[in-house]
Amino acid sequence: MSDKLTKIEIITRPTKFDELKQELAKIGVSGLTVSNVLGCGLQKGFTELYRGIKREVNMHERIKVEIVVCKVPVQSVIDTARQVLNTGKPGDGKIFVYELANAIKVRTGEEGCDALQNEN
Repeated sequence: MSDKLTKIEIITRPTKFDELKQELAKIGVSGLTVSNVLGCGLQKGFTELYRGIKREVNMHERIKVEIVVCKVPVQSVIDTARQVLNTGKPGDGKIFVYELANAIKVRTGEEGCDALQNEN
């Protein structure tokens, strides 16, 4: 296994997902795992009115997009995500980058970079 595997996690607003998915496909990202998550950061939640009473809401709905790349440059994924997600306001999200030791395709037993390819 000579190629480096990298996992990229992107936490952002659900409303940005379709545009993010389309732009990532343009740079060659073919596999995504998406989860609905809750969280808060700098803005510490928000206040809403429920039946005329102010109520503190501490968690925001977000999505977590997980991507593992080998042949697609990590910086391209980061640059694309930042371009799509940046509104300049708190809550745009975070990007986390991890090095992976290995990936194994269950069906074929392929490992490393070969496990990420969508060839039959």
